Amino acid sequence: MIEWEQDKVINQQIDKVWSLFADANIRKIMPQVEKHELIEKTERETGAKHMQSYKEGKRTETYVVETLAYEDQPDKKHKQIYFVIGNAVEIDLCFTLIKLHDNQTKFIYSGCNQGRNFLGRTMLKMAGGKSHMKIVEDFMARVEEEALKI
Repeated sequence: MIEWEQDKVINQQIDKVWSLFADANIRKIMPQVEKHELIEKTERETGAKHMQSYKEGKRTETYVVETLAYEDQPDKKHKQIYFVIGNAVEIDLCFTLIKLHDNQTKFIYSGCNQGRNFLGRTMLKMAGGKSHMKIVEDFMARVEEEALKI
C-alpha cells in the first residue's frame, strides 16, 4: 500500500482553484485522461459516477470513478474519489482546498493506492515510493500552474 498527504499554498482564489476539479476542466490537471463522462447523478454530489479512460504510454485503461465525498463551502472545498484500475489496484484520492485569504488557497492532496490481489501488490512494489512521490509532486505543481493561469 502506498499512502501520501501533501499540501501546497497556491496564490489564487479558492473558487478558481476549485474550478480545475470540475468535469469541464479535468484534463487541464490530468492530461492523460482521455475521456471523463458522467454516468450517474451530477458531478457536484456524493455518489456521482464517471466513466474515465486514462492513457499511460501506449496502454489505455477504462474504469468507473465514484465520488465518495463532495463538499463545496465558501472557505472549504473537498472531493474524494475512488476507482479500481485493471481489477488490480484500488485508488482512493482526496482533494481539499482551504481558503487562507482572498487570493490564497491551501491545497491538500492525499490518497492511498492498494493492491487488490497479488498482481496489484506486485505492481505497487515495483513502482516504488520515490517514483510515486514524483507523480504526486508533479500533479500538485500542475494544479498550481493551471490555477495561476486563470
